[in-house]
Amino acid sequence: MIGFLRRFKRPTPVFPSPANRIQVNDHMRTHTHSRTRRCRGIAAAGAVVFAITVYTFVTRSQDEFNSGAVINHLNAAIAWYRDASSKVQGVGLPTDVIYQDNAQSLAGEAVRLAFQSARAEAGLISAADKNSSRNTDSASSEPGQTQDLTQMEAKVAGEIADSQTQIDALDKQIAVAAGSKKQGLISQRDRLQGQMELDKAMQEAIQKMAGFVETSTESLTEGLPGSINQLAHSVPEVFTAPSAQKPVAKPVAAQSASTASTGLLSQVLALYAQMRSVHQIDLLVKETANLRSTAVALRSPLRDMAKTTIQRGRDLAGQPAASTPAQPQGARKEFDSLTSSFKQVSNALLPLSQEIVILDQSRSNLLEWRISIMRNSRTALMSLLTRVAMIALAFVFLLILSEVWRRFTFRYVRDARRRRQFLLLRRVVIGFLMGVVLILGFVSEFSSLATFAGFATAGVAVALQAVLLSMAAYFFLIGRYGIRVGDRISISGVTGDVIDIGLVRLYLMELAGTGVDLFPTGRIVVFSNSVLFQAATPLFKQIPGTEYTWHEVAITLTPGGNYKAAQEKVMKAVSSVYARYKGEIERQYENIERRIDIQMTAPSPDLRLQFADAGLELSVRFPVEIRRASEVDDEMTRSLLEIVNQDAELKASVAGSPKIRSAVRG
Repeated sequence: MIGFLRRFKRPTPVFPSPANRIQVNDHMRTHTHSRTRRCRGIAAAGAVVFAITVYTFVTRSQDEFNSGAVINHLNAAIAWYRDASSKVQGVGLPTDVIYQDNAQSLAGEAVRLAFQSARAEAGLISAADKNSSRNTDSASSEPGQTQDLTQMEAKVAGEIADSQTQIDALDKQIAVAAGSKKQGLISQRDRLQGQMELDKAMQEAIQKMAGFVETSTESLTEGLPGSINQLAHSVPEVFTAPSAQKPVAKPVAAQSASTASTGLLSQVLALYAQMRSVHQIDLLVKETANLRSTAVALRSPLRDMAKTTIQRGRDLAGQPAASTPAQPQGARKEFDSLTSSFKQVSNALLPLSQEIVILDQSRSNLLEWRISIMRNSRTALMSLLTRVAMIALAFVFLLILSEVWRRFTFRYVRDARRRRQFLLLRRVVIGFLMGVVLILGFVSEFSSLATFAGFATAGVAVALQAVLLSMAAYFFLIGRYGIRVGDRISISGVTGDVIDIGLVRLYLMELAGTGVDLFPTGRIVVFSNSVLFQAATPLFKQIPGTEYTWHEVAITLTPGGNYKAAQEKVMKAVSSVYARYKGEIERQYENIERRIDIQMTAPSPDLRLQFADAGLELSVRFPVEIRRASEVDDEMTRSLLEIVNQDAELKASVAGSPKIRSAVRG
């Protein structure tokens, strides 16, 4: 540059003659004009080259770099920011808070960089549109229309001013005129006033149209920056100061549920939540990759423009030294233009590049979060499988215990009633243990379980009052002095043999007959076990271990008959029949003595002599087996008939036929 300036160093002044001075001045004037033309040519060439560069960039990237691409990039960035801030839910791990905070902060930083780049890109697009509008007719229509409206408004305003001037002059003339001349001046003034009113109406319409065109032009000019500002208002928290931002609520509930979940159901739900979080992270990683692709596509034309600008600067710097003083000034102007263009491009390019780096960091953060959750989910899965295996082993052990209990019961318990009780106890115990295993396996919040069980028990007690009462009565029925299968009982006016005792119901085979003869009717009577607690429904049954009842023989004696001989002979006949099954009755008596601690008299025939309505009555009570009652009564009847028919004295003492009836009343 110094050498370049030295070429144009002023020479030593020489004082020529007047003629030579005129020639020198002409020569210097010609040389100055030539240098000015060269400088202007260089500046014009630089401007043309720069314009060609910009036009080439705009033409080549019009499908990639426009307002639609910028808005789409911002929409994608905002959607990704919202998903990164709220879509992935923590699963309760301590590291979830760190990864979630990192994801939110990185997402906010990426959105801020996207808006910073978008505002710079809006400036570039606006400049490119202005350059391209110079060569298009459609772009120049709006300025031309505005200019025409302005010219029309100025023309109409001038006409209004001229009309007003003429009216003022006519007013002065009218004031001094007289006669017909005055009337003509007044008519001329009225015409001018009408024309001025029309011009004012036209002026008002033109002003309204000009205002509308100006407003429309401004809205079209500020379309992209306005859209960017509107999108920025949708995420105000991104642009607020960190101290003014509200803290994001952490997943405390998820943490407590994860750390305190020891039940099988809680572990399954926690594992499902982890798998769902992994799926959400995968979707967010994919969305991050799509946003990065959008940013890279938007950055590509900016990088090309920056490379073109840099290459143009290098080419300009590599040109040979100028031979005129005006050429460095044109080169300087072109360098300034290239520098300004490069700054605009870099203002849009650098935030995009930084956004891409932030997106890569966010993707790495999400992948590390995914690895952390997957590692914990594998541990949770192993714990879940171990718990399921333990529950299965517990069930297998209980089933083996149940089978061993059943086999021991059938091997060592001979009494059918006791065997049934042991088998029922086995079902109750095994069922209870299985329920305990299920509760311990599936439930982790025992305090909540106790509260729920309290309310559930109260509701069940009210809704199933009769069923629960029947179940409670069942244990009384199968107790020490309860009922067993085969017992003959009387309940609610029904007499029958017990054929089954259920948990809530009692089944009887109905018996009917007259006197002491009872026979099955073929009907099964079903009673609820709760009948045991009903005071108005008495239940009659034999003492446990006894299978006999009392019958009696009743004989009416004639007045004056030998009642002593009748007592001896009737007693002898009854005793002879009783002797045939006396051993079975005594065995049952021994069973009663072993079961209860009450002093009882051994059953045996008992003779009684008493007065009745028909006269003196002789009755003999004797025990009979319940299952053989009809057979014993038949034998007893035959024995008495033989004695009465064979002994004339006894026959004379007996009035009517002997009667055999049940000694138990009711």
